[in-house]
Amino acid sequence: MSQTATTSKNEALVEEIVTRYPPKVARKRRKHMVPVKPGTEQKIAANARTVPGIITQRGCAYAGCKGVVLGPIVDMVHIVHGPIGCSFYAWGTRRNQGKARKGGQNFLEYCFSTDMQPDNIIFGGEKKLRKAIEEAYELFKPKAMSLHATCPAGLIGDDVIGVGREMSEKLGIPIIGFACEGYKGVSQSAGHHLANNGLFEHVVGREDKKAGKFSINMLGEYNIGGDAWEIERIFEKCGIDIISTFSGNGSFDEIAQSHNAQLNIVQCHRSINYMAEMLEDKFGIPWLKVNVIGLKSTSKSLRKIGEFFDDAKLSARIEEVIAEEEAAAEAEIAPLRERLQGKTAMLFTGGSRAHHYQALFKDLGMKTVVAGEEFAHRDDYEGRKVIPTIKIDADSRNITELKAERDPERYHPPKSEEEIARLKKEGKLSEYEGMLPDMVENSILVDDITHLEQEMMIASYNPDIVCSGVKDKYIFEKMGIPSKQLHNYDYSGPFAGYHGAVNFARDIDMRVNNPVWKMIQAPWQKRPMIKAEMMTETEKEIRA
Repeated sequence: MSQTATTSKNEALVEEIVTRYPPKVARKRRKHMVPVKPGTEQKIAANARTVPGIITQRGCAYAGCKGVVLGPIVDMVHIVHGPIGCSFYAWGTRRNQGKARKGGQNFLEYCFSTDMQPDNIIFGGEKKLRKAIEEAYELFKPKAMSLHATCPAGLIGDDVIGVGREMSEKLGIPIIGFACEGYKGVSQSAGHHLANNGLFEHVVGREDKKAGKFSINMLGEYNIGGDAWEIERIFEKCGIDIISTFSGNGSFDEIAQSHNAQLNIVQCHRSINYMAEMLEDKFGIPWLKVNVIGLKSTSKSLRKIGEFFDDAKLSARIEEVIAEEEAAAEAEIAPLRERLQGKTAMLFTGGSRAHHYQALFKDLGMKTVVAGEEFAHRDDYEGRKVIPTIKIDADSRNITELKAERDPERYHPPKSEEEIARLKKEGKLSEYEGMLPDMVENSILVDDITHLEQEMMIASYNPDIVCSGVKDKYIFEKMGIPSKQLHNYDYSGPFAGYHGAVNFARDIDMRVNNPVWKMIQAPWQKRPMIKAEMMTETEKEIRA
């Protein structure tokens, strides 16, 4: 079959999918699915509200704020003001790993919640929140706390920000309130933005400390399964000093010193790009987009960092590390690649992992045929060049856009303004080209995918593995297709860096080449399934 015919088939698949929706829904969902045509300018709809009634993988603003960005900071007590289920959801499912610093504390094993009850909803819960703060302080004596509002707290008007300010004065430690009620924004992306704002306003810049010559902050890395530790191992081996991580295995004190770094490297663009921009505006620290998932991607990112610092000894050391690490990893991956060559994958993740892991699958000889993200914005797909054309809707206006002003005393760009401007013009700083340009011919990009779309694309592509989250993992496996969670790694990892690539290759090989999947017969394959369609007479006429 020719490429043109195959591309037409992919377009036909998208058109077939949307015919299953009512006309109004079909028009909306069609904009969120793009049959990829490399080399052409393509546009996708994103960061829009999910159609009511459609099953989605998305989380809420609270999940993005507490569960993703704030929760992994090890030495802060994070109190959730809401029902206990909200706290558990953002605590025990992500597998953020962390260690106490020397003489410090690690509260990641604890689940802190006010456990709101019906009487708190009726009479207000601020009194209970104050009591919870005092109790946590007396028990643990933390250096700082964060407070997180959930939907019930917001609906009854409890002021977590005001309570935090009041209790901070009383106890003498930073207590930061986040009005991150789940209903804010269209997805967990709104919570990321709120968390970035709060950390920048109340934590960043609290402690001045002289940084090393090659000092960086690692932004958008959450230490799922130990990823951050593998990245730290590689950077330390190169001679690159990580001051702070936002926020896997993060520390309050280290984040407070982050403004002293020479460079910010950004892994997950969507969850942390706000912080990168504010750190540059106020302190002059430029940022560089990297991907440390996959052998070639990790090496490419190291070289980009070396090029930025422009130091011959550092660049030479980086090349030594790359040669040593790639050779060791390749020796273990090579026999696995022979078993994985030509296999196909689908990726449906929260954010940038759907982009990053395509590089790792390519290292394994596999092809990504469909990919999409839950909470991406258009610039995550199409690149930052489209930011000026993105329409700001009412949902986005709900989230405050901080305007960081240049610090007159601590603004310290590591290079001249002319040099930084040149690097930006060349696309070497403050740039992200998005996921779409890296996707291959005949693949499909889909935003905020629905279960219907997943099932129809799987039926058409028959992939060898689907990498997604817990909400749909077991549906795929009932269909006889192995599934790997990329939200929490299914109790595995790390998958970042060189050691992580080897771990991932072994994991995928065990899944894809396990014969058990060919023995599974889904319930709907054993008996006839009833198909039904409901539409108004007007819709029938439109279809006709």
